Parts: sequence; structure tokens; C-alpha cells
Amino acid sequence: MKAKAQLRDNFLFILLLVLSIVFLAPILIVLMNSFKGRFFIVDTPFDLPNGETFASITNYVNGIQKTGFIQAFGYSLFITVCSVVVIVLFTSMTAWYITRVKSRFNSVLYYLFLFSMIVPFQMVMFTMSKMANILHLDNPVGIIVIYLGFGTGLSVFIFSGFVKGIPLNIEEAATIDGCSPIQTFFLIVFPILKPAAITVAILNAMWVWNDYLLPYLVIGSNYKTIPIAVQYLRGGYGSQDMGAMMAMLVLAILPVVIFYLSCQKYIIKGAVAGAVKG
Repeated sequence: MKAKAQLRDNFLFILLLVLSIVFLAPILIVLMNSFKGRFFIVDTPFDLPNGETFASITNYVNGIQKTGFIQAFGYSLFITVCSVVVIVLFTSMTAWYITRVKSRFNSVLYYLFLFSMIVPFQMVMFTMSKMANILHLDNPVGIIVIYLGFGTGLSVFIFSGFVKGIPLNIEEAATIDGCSPIQTFFLIVFPILKPAAITVAILNAMWVWNDYLLPYLVIGSNYKTIPIAVQYLRGGYGSQDMGAMMAMLVLAILPVVIFYLSCQKYIIKGAVAGAVKG
């Protein structure tokens, strides 16, 4: 039995190691090519930079100058942070309400949130962009409202599952002590929801930060986010500065990687709690 268990563990280790290499390889290739001259990236994409191909930080300097990266970074940071805060705040309150207040309307509302998770974005993108223009949401502040709408389904699902695992006696005790519903939520419930809140924040931060299509349709080139700014490195007739593009991709994924690594321990805990059935 020990031999079989050891063999199984070795197989799982090798399998996970191979999967890790497969997932990390694209990031390492982009990082490696960000320090090469633009003409060497196509010819030797998998070779390490050497004395001939090494371009120092030239690609980073060119990319920042050509794309207006600093301004794009500011727009991306503002939209991402505000969207995540709004999504976490409003969806946690919504999930708590529809979980604790049992009614036919809340049940229908909950399933509508779940249904929104399976509706492809392509089905609503043209109507959504038109309505955003009519309602004057085609700006960095207005797009936060749109992200709230698209991020509600999964977030409410995760929070609802977590709320179902919170003993109702805790909230009843707070009510007896004189807490209003708002005080009960922010002083009692929301601190308990911390693992789920961090999970929702990570998932939505990665989505909003890397999203290209929604900002392109809603705010276009007036307020370029990082994905849109990187796309502008593609010139006419198929020409593109591959070196600068690789450098900007590295700078684009770096904040998300740091944020993810600093909060990853909460993901599984929050995701599992969100799958609880009640």
C-alpha cells in the first residue's frame, strides 16, 4: 500500500510540475523577449538574451513613450480599484439580504443573478455600448457601473454561499443589543465575510485589469486603459514593435501577479465557502 501511495504521489507531483511549466512558460517567454531587440524576437523567440540580442531597458522606455503608459496605468488603476470596491460592497449586501430575507421575489432575484453568469458578453455588447452612450456612462466613472452589472452574478453567488454558513444566532444577538440592520452587516457580518470578499476582489481585479473589449467599446481611445494602450503598438499594414509590446505586457501583468500572490491563500477558502448549498 505504501508503494502504491508513493507512486501516486510521485505521479501527481510530476503532473503538477508539468502543468506549472506549461502555465508559466508564456509569462517567462514574454519576460525574456522584453529584453531583446525587436528584430530578434521573431527570429529567436525562445532563446535567452545574449550580447547581440540584449536590448537593456530600451523596449520599456520606448513602450512607455509610445503608449502613454503612465496615463493608461492611472486609468486602469482607478477603474479597477473603484470597480472592485463597488462590486464587493454592493454584492455582499445584496447576497446577505436575499439569503436572510426569504421571499419569492428574492428567490427569483437570486436565480436571475445566476442566469447572468451564463449569458455571453457578445450577446449584449452592442446594446450595452449604445445604452452606455445614451446614459453618459462612456467615461471612467460610468464604466464602473457597467462593471458592477457584469460582476454581480459570480460575486453574489460566492457571497450567498458564505452567508449561508454564518450562524443566524450571531446576527440575532446583535439585533437584541440594539444594532440596526446596517450596523449588523458592517460590524458583524462583513468582517466574517473577509475570505469571500478577498476572493471576489481578486477574481474581479484580474478580470477588470486585463479586460480589453468592454473599455474599448465603452470609453474607446478617449481614456485608454493598459490593454487598449498596448494594442496601439500595432502599426499600419501589420507592422508592430514587438519589443515594446512585450515590455508593456510585462508591466501590465506585474501588478496583478503581485496582488494575486499576496492574497492567494484566501481564494480556495472563499471559493469553497461560496459553493455551500443551503
